Amino acid sequence: MKPHHHHLRRHFATKYTAKITSTSPTGRSLAAEVTPPPPLPSDPLGYNLPRPDLICKATQILLSTTPTTTLPDPFSDLSHYLQSLSIPLTPLEASLILKSLKNPTLAFKFFHFCPSLKNDPFIYNRLFLTLSRSSSQLRFEQTESLLDDMEKRGVKGSISTVNILIGFFGDLDRCVGLVKKWGLRFNAYSYKCLLQGYLRLRDCDKAFGVYLDMLRCGYSLDIFAFNMLLDALAKDQKVDKAYKVFEDMKRRHCEPDTFTYTIMIRMTGKAGKTDESLALFQAMLEKGFTLNLIAYNTMIEALAKGRMADKAVLLFSKMVENGCQPNEFTYSVLLNVLVAEGQLNKLDNIVEMSKKYMNKQIYAYFVRTLSKLGHSSEAHRLFCNMWNVHDKGDKDAYMSMLESLCSSGKIAEAIDLLNRFHEKCITTDTIMYNTVFTALGRLKQVSHIHDLYEKMKQDGPPPDIFTYNILISSYGRAGRVDSAVKIFEELENSNCQPDVISYNSLINCLGKNGDVDEAHMRFKEMQEKGLNPDVVTYSTLIECFGKTDKVEMACSLFDEMIAEGCSPNLVTYNILLDCLERSGRTAEAVDLYAKLKQQGLTPDSITYAVLERLQSGRHGKLRVRRQNPITGWVVSPLQ
Repeated sequence: MKPHHHHLRRHFATKYTAKITSTSPTGRSLAAEVTPPPPLPSDPLGYNLPRPDLICKATQILLSTTPTTTLPDPFSDLSHYLQSLSIPLTPLEASLILKSLKNPTLAFKFFHFCPSLKNDPFIYNRLFLTLSRSSSQLRFEQTESLLDDMEKRGVKGSISTVNILIGFFGDLDRCVGLVKKWGLRFNAYSYKCLLQGYLRLRDCDKAFGVYLDMLRCGYSLDIFAFNMLLDALAKDQKVDKAYKVFEDMKRRHCEPDTFTYTIMIRMTGKAGKTDESLALFQAMLEKGFTLNLIAYNTMIEALAKGRMADKAVLLFSKMVENGCQPNEFTYSVLLNVLVAEGQLNKLDNIVEMSKKYMNKQIYAYFVRTLSKLGHSSEAHRLFCNMWNVHDKGDKDAYMSMLESLCSSGKIAEAIDLLNRFHEKCITTDTIMYNTVFTALGRLKQVSHIHDLYEKMKQDGPPPDIFTYNILISSYGRAGRVDSAVKIFEELENSNCQPDVISYNSLINCLGKNGDVDEAHMRFKEMQEKGLNPDVVTYSTLIECFGKTDKVEMACSLFDEMIAEGCSPNLVTYNILLDCLERSGRTAEAVDLYAKLKQQGLTPDSITYAVLERLQSGRHGKLRVRRQNPITGWVVSPLQ
């Protein structure tokens, strides 16, 4: 349907003034004398000013090249163009050209190109605005330069100049000084800009001082600015000042909103004033506010801080009843307070009451966290819930459950879980297998290691260097030398190559089971392959020689170790000290102890036990031995 034409009005930009000279007897018509508007400024040829074509052309010339190009200087082209005009560039036209230049460097050059711009405060404002929108690292230096230029020329800015500077210039004290220097007065917007500026600098005291100045001048803040100030004071734990601002809000007819109360609840909760947090929460409810996730989480966190687990769970139930979906933070706060208060049995109630919101990410969080905290039974129960509810699993949660089962010695369950990962669309990877291999090796369950390794080779994923190293070490720990050597040979024939740890594990296995010559041969082999033995390699082999009373070989290897630039650690010294003391070479043992001290190492209980035997002169072969956590060997004499 087309609109009636008599309803349409055309609005003209030009205003005219008219004087009524006569009116008809009926009053339905009149005559008027119209006074035409003053003529627009024009150039000598009669063209109106400012000249749009000139502004577009000049801007086009300046933007045709960038400061980084090697093309001719655009200002040279602009100068030639302006010389061809009948009248020079007017200040207004120069200002409009400057407005089109977004690049601060280009704007600065144009500013210095046009002398007529340098005494106009409005032009300086334009430049400051350009700088405020720039990400250039030079913008603060250029701002300082402009302010110095204004001072040199005696140009005074307006309060708008100060407001622009406050918005991006870091030196707020200088901005305040400009107000006094230029004889200006802050308005409400200026105070708000200055307050926010100090808050950006995390200077709550100065921001609060600006707020007090505002009040003395009769100005106030809007709800957004009030909440910004309140949040900063609360985070800085300036409780008294925060309460003053909160009370001022209520007195000055700026009604606190949900965010205001949330800020206050968080502050009082962190300060341990849970009763005050509850009072604020109740006031928020009485005012009829619709509570959001942040408000609920803040109050639950305050209750947890006050160790009020029962009230936290009750509020959680209200949250769910009101249709507010909890997030991972909600559950983390509740879980932490239940663990701290020994009420982990209530976790099942929390899961049940929020069943419709329990996605696999939340289940995964519970499984991971409970596993890390050592609550493997609870983790496993929730894991089973997740398994039954969700068709697809969360890889992190499944990995956490696998690690938890392994660390608690439930190897059969761990292997069963690993074999069933595919049911939940989880692809088993090498890390998962290595986790189970490590647990099996620790428990010396080599039959399971063999079966799982065969399955891995058949179904994938392929073993990596960590797999081979774990298997060599595990077989060595169980005394299965042949199996360890076989795995090492498989490693050599695989896409992986043995590393220092591989050789260390094999040397440890061979030496521990009495084949010292083979261990020494492997030591030479790794050197021939360009692998540098580390402190574990040397310490292991030195103890191999010490165990078989080959003291000269042990000492020779120790000297070689130092010559190769591998610094012995305390374990190495303890091993050799024990070897020397056991063979009755007391003087050499005393010299070795002196070297230990010179290296800056601190003797431990094992060192002092060897020294005590040296001083007492008691040498013998029947002594209690302690296993070394690094080499797997003991560092005092064998039976």
